[in-house]
Amino acid sequence: MNALLYKGNRLADWLGRQSVDILRVSLGLIFLIFGVLKFFPGASPAEALVMRTVDTLTLGVIHGRSAVLLTAVMECFIGLTLVSGRFLRTGLLVLGFSLVGIMSPLVLFFSDLFPGAPTLEAQYVLKDIVLAAAGLVIAAKALAASPVRLRV
Repeated sequence: MNALLYKGNRLADWLGRQSVDILRVSLGLIFLIFGVLKFFPGASPAEALVMRTVDTLTLGVIHGRSAVLLTAVMECFIGLTLVSGRFLRTGLLVLGFSLVGIMSPLVLFFSDLFPGAPTLEAQYVLKDIVLAAAGLVIAAKALAASPVRLRV
């Protein structure tokens, strides 16, 4: 019985040390893969939604293929920072900024996304809630690793 408890504690210790890093790399790979897809016209199922969202959020300043390419660059940058762990704070800042765009279709185009049952685009946006939560966990660890000292 003691051997089982010991093995369980070892597993819990390992999970405590490694799980956030595994989450960080996994999330990074997701952003990197979906970002790379956006460089190829027609390869991303979210391409039309990205164009429409960025066009709306920038009041028409960035539209069409430029909107998709900007999103691709941001997603690839986020992915690379998460996978490598380098420039992580900057990547998390860009992720936080991009989450506004990622989630905004829920507000901007709600009736289009949910005409009754959720459309494929709606499902695509809804899964991003999990990505946002994962980003918060990673940010909490990254910010705790180098606490900011307040001068009194």
